[in-house]
Amino acid sequence: MTTLMNVRPLLALSVAAAALLAAPQQSAAAPDTVDASLPTQLPREAVPSHYAITVTPNAPKLTFDANVLIDLQVVKPTRSLTLNAADLSFRKVSISGAAQATGRAKTNADAQTATFDFGRTLAPGKYRLAVDYSGKINTQANGLFALDYKNKEGKDARSLFTQFEAPDARRFVPSWDEPDYKATFDLTARVPAAETAVSNMPVATSRTIAGGLKEYRFQTSPVMSSYLLFFAQGDFERIAKKVGDREVGIVVSRGNGDKARYALDAEAQLLPYFDDYFGVPYPLPKLDNVAGPGQSQFFGAMENWGAIFTFEKILLNDPAITTERDRQAIFSVEAHEMAHQWFGNLVTMAWWDDLWLNEGFASWMATRATQHFHPDWGADVDRVASREEAMALDAIKSTHPIVQQIRTVEQANQAFDNITYEKGQSVITMLEGFAGADIWQAGIQAYMKRHAYQNTRTADLWAAVEGAGAKGLTQVANDFTNQPGIPLITVGPARCVGGRTVATLTQTQFAGDDRARVSTPLRWHVPVRASAGGKVAQIITAGPTNTIEVEGCGPLLINPGQTGYFRTLYQPQQAAALIGRFGALGPVDQFGLMTEQLVLSSAGYQPMSVGLDAIAAVPATGNAKVVNEAVSRWNDLYDELEGQPALQQAIASRMVRTYGPRLQQLGFAPRAGESPIETLLRPTLIGRLGKYGDPAVKAEGKRLFTAWQSNPDAIPGSLKGSWLGVVADNADAATWDALHRSAQRASGAVERSTLYELLGRARNEALARRALELALTDEPGKTVSASIIRSVAAVHPKMAIEFVLAHLAQVNELVDISGRSRFMQRLVGDSSDASLIPILESYANANLAATDRAPINQAIDTIRLLSARQSRMRSEVGAWLAGRSS
Repeated sequence: MTTLMNVRPLLALSVAAAALLAAPQQSAAAPDTVDASLPTQLPREAVPSHYAITVTPNAPKLTFDANVLIDLQVVKPTRSLTLNAADLSFRKVSISGAAQATGRAKTNADAQTATFDFGRTLAPGKYRLAVDYSGKINTQANGLFALDYKNKEGKDARSLFTQFEAPDARRFVPSWDEPDYKATFDLTARVPAAETAVSNMPVATSRTIAGGLKEYRFQTSPVMSSYLLFFAQGDFERIAKKVGDREVGIVVSRGNGDKARYALDAEAQLLPYFDDYFGVPYPLPKLDNVAGPGQSQFFGAMENWGAIFTFEKILLNDPAITTERDRQAIFSVEAHEMAHQWFGNLVTMAWWDDLWLNEGFASWMATRATQHFHPDWGADVDRVASREEAMALDAIKSTHPIVQQIRTVEQANQAFDNITYEKGQSVITMLEGFAGADIWQAGIQAYMKRHAYQNTRTADLWAAVEGAGAKGLTQVANDFTNQPGIPLITVGPARCVGGRTVATLTQTQFAGDDRARVSTPLRWHVPVRASAGGKVAQIITAGPTNTIEVEGCGPLLINPGQTGYFRTLYQPQQAAALIGRFGALGPVDQFGLMTEQLVLSSAGYQPMSVGLDAIAAVPATGNAKVVNEAVSRWNDLYDELEGQPALQQAIASRMVRTYGPRLQQLGFAPRAGESPIETLLRPTLIGRLGKYGDPAVKAEGKRLFTAWQSNPDAIPGSLKGSWLGVVADNADAATWDALHRSAQRASGAVERSTLYELLGRARNEALARRALELALTDEPGKTVSASIIRSVAAVHPKMAIEFVLAHLAQVNELVDISGRSRFMQRLVGDSSDASLIPILESYANANLAATDRAPINQAIDTIRLLSARQSRMRSEVGAWLAGRSS
C-alpha cells in the first residue's frame, strides 16, 4: 500500500492537533486546543507534523552528526520551543515560516529537554524548525547503539541499531518524544559504502557520495509516534518473500541468511493471519525483522513499524546452539512484534498509562497465533503459566493496576512488567470469553478502523467491543484494569439438587504476603465459570456472595479452561476430590489446579499438604508441559529450603526417583518424531536432575563435555546449553577454565554469549567470584557481561549484589539505562534472605527518586514474603516429606 508513503496529511498529527490545523487561523489569545487532558513532560506550545532527518554515524568513534527539519504548528504565542533531547549537542538552530529567527539552545539533562530561544515571540502558525546537532552512539540498547561481533571471516565487526521505546528517540533526534505527538518521518542515512542501511520504509534512492560513503534516502513513513522510528547500519544481507503486494524480510549480518529461513517462513505465515483477524491490511509496503548480536537486560525485540528489531538468540535458528524452546520463541516473539504493527503502531496508546493496550494485546495475540498454527506446542498451557507470573506480582503490596499512572521517564521504563504484559493478556482472555470470540473480534476490528493512525485510551477499546454487542463488558473490564490485585473466590459446600450442583461463592481478595492489608477487600465483577460433569455455567459476581448452579453432580471445578483471572479456594474435601481425579482433567486444568493449590498453600490459606498433594498428583508419565511445571515447582521448594540440607536432600531424592525414569524413557538426546513438548521437557529434566546429583546425568554430562572439547558436534546444539549447564553448575577450577577457553574460541554471537553466561553458574564461590571479575573486563563483550552477573546472582544473590554495588559505575555501563533499576531487582530473584533488604533500600535511597522505586519495592516485598513463611514452610513441608519417605 502506498497511500501514506508519499504525502503528509493531517493524520500526521494527533486527533486534537489535526482539528487545530483544520480550524481557522487563531489569534494570539486563542486557547491551546491540543488535548490538555493527557499527561506531558513538555509545554503545550507546538505540535510537529513531519521530521526530515539526515544522520551520518561515525561507528568507530561512537558519535554521529545529524540535522533535522521539523514542520510544526505553533499553537500559542511563545518565544521558545522546548523539545525532548538527551546527550545531544547543538551547533545551529533556526526557524522559518510565519517568522524567521535564529535560536539559542539550552539543555536540561535532568529533564531530558532542549529549549530553543528565538529572542522574539512566535505567533501561532506553521513553521519549519532546522537543527544541526551531534550525539553519541551507546554501547547498550538506548538511542543509537553499537553491537560488536565476529563476522563471517572471524574479524571484529560493528553494526548500529536504534532502540527508542519508551523515551529514547530523544537520544537520536530532538523531538516531541511522546506517543500523542504523531508525525511522518523522512530519514536519510550516510553510511560506509560497503555497508547497508535499514529503516522503517523501503529505500527511495541511494547514491555514492564523498568520503567513501553511501547515502540512503528512505520513503516517507506513515504517521507514527517517535518511539517507532528505526535505523540500522552494518554488513547486512537480507532474505525476503512476497506476501500479496507486501514483502516480508529478515535482515542479518552477512553469512547468517540460512539461519533466518525459519523466521522468514513464520513472518510470511503470520502476516495474512493478522490481516484477517484485525480486518485492516498491513499498510506498509514491507515488513523487515532486523537481527542484532548480543542482548539487553531490558528487552528482546522491538516493534518498530516496518522494521522490527530482534536479538539474534530469538530470531536465528542456529543448529549449533538453538534449543527447541528458542525455536518456539522465534515464532511467538515474532508473532508478538507483528501484532504490534496494529496494536501499538497503527493505533497507539495516547500516554504510557495505557501501555498495556500495546503489550497486553500483543502478548494475547501471540498466544492466539501460536495456538492456531502450532497446537502441539501447548500455548494454551503457557497462557496459564503467564497468568501465574502476573499473579505472583499482583499478590504483593507493591503491585499496581494495569492502567497505571506514569509521570516520569523512569516510571515509563519500569512499566514494562508482568502486570502490563501477562496480567494484560490474562484479562483480555477473560474478556474475550465474556464477550464471545466473534463479538470480541468484531469489536477489535471496529476499534482498528475507527482509530487508525490515531491515539487512544483504554475506554475507546471498551466502547468498540460493547458497540459490537458485548453489553456489560465495560463494568467488568474497568474493575480488572483500573484497580490492582486478585479476586479470591471461596467455594462453599456443594449440594446436589435434582442432578445439578449448587454452591455459594464468596468473593474477597487474595494476598500472597500480608493478608491483613486486604481485610477490606476490593470488589470486582468477576466472570466465574464452573463445571461438574455437565455443561459449563457462568455467572458474573455481584457483591460478596453469589450462588452458582451447574449441570451434573461430579466434583465441582471452578474456572475450567483457566480463562478467569482470580484465585479459587475450595473446601478441603472439594480440593481432595479434584486432586483425586487429576488424571481426568485436561492439561490446562491440571496445570491450573496444581499451581493454584500450591500458591494457596504457600500463602497460608490452606495447609501445605494440599499444595504438595497437587504437585505429587502429576504422574511422571503425564503431559510434558504439566510435568515440566511440576519439576519447576519442586525445584522452587528446594531452593526455598536453603539452609535445610536434610529437607533439600529429601526433595532431591524424590525428584531423582520420580523423574529419572522419565528422562531415561526420553533419552539423553532428541529422537526423530517426538512431540515438541517432549523435546522441551528433556532439558528441564537434565538440568534439574543434574543439580540434584543424579549419577546417570552427571556421568553423561562429564562424558559429553570431554568429547565436546575435541569435537564441537559431540553435543546436539539443541542441548548444548543444558549439558554444559550441568557441567558448569558442578565445575571445579579445571572445568571452569576449560569452559572459559571454549567461550573465548566461540565465533557465533549466541553460542559465545551462552558459554560466558554458564561461567557464572558455578556453585563454587571462588569460581563465582572469578566470573564476576571477568564480567568487568572487555573480554565477554559490552552486552554479555551483565548476563554473567545475573548468572552468578541466580546461585549467589548476596555476593552478586554486593559486587555490583561495589562497582556500580562500571556495572551501570553494562546495563541499558532503561533497565538499571530492574537489573537490581532481578539480581535478587526469589531470594528469601532478609539481609538483602537494607542493601536494596540503601541502593534505592542513593540512586532513585521516591517515585521511581517500583522494582526495588517489589523485590523487597518478595523477600519479606518468602522470609516470613520460612518457618512454616520448613515445618509443613518437612512433615509431608516425612510421611511419604518411602
